[in-house]
This record gives sequence, structure tokens and C-alpha cells, in this order.
Amino acid sequence: MTTEQTNSSSCCGGSCGPGAAAEDRGVTTVYKVSGMTCGHCEGAVSEEISALDGVTAVKAVAATGEVTVTSAAPLDEAAVRAAVDEAGYELVGRA
Repeated sequence: MTTEQTNSSSCCGGSCGPGAAAEDRGVTTVYKVSGMTCGHCEGAVSEEISALDGVTAVKAVAATGEVTVTSAAPLDEAAVRAAVDEAGYELVGRA
């Protein structure tokens, strides 16, 4: 019986998939936002936060009031607060 070896020289150089380093995926922070009640609210908050420099993904969930933000580096909470305010909602803090 032979043992298979994994080939570390994949097409993406190992920078994707389950073996990717944490820094390759960025920083994920979950915020609590009050006032979101529907999909329109989720879209408004997501749009404003997505415009911040370094943000790569935003997922807002009105039912829980949580907004998950992925960014290249940690975000300034004041900038996130300003974006949420601009959308018409209130940033409660980190979840």
C-alpha cells in the first residue's frame, strides 16, 4: 500500500482553499446594528460599509441585527459608525 502525498504547487500557489493562511482571507468583524428590519435595510447598510477602503465583503442580517464585515485590515470603528449612520441606522458596537 502506498501513501499519497499532497502537491503543494497548485495553480494558485496554495493561497486558496482550506489550507490558506488567515492573512489571505483578511479580517472578519461582526457588528451589531439597531434599526434594521428588512432586506432594504440590509442593502442600505451593506452598501455604505462596502464603500469603506479595504472592505472586501459585507453581510447584513436584519433578523439578528448583525453585520459581518471582511476587510484587508482592521477597520476604524469610527468609520464604520459613520457609514452605518449615513445609511440611517445605529452602530451598537461589536457583537
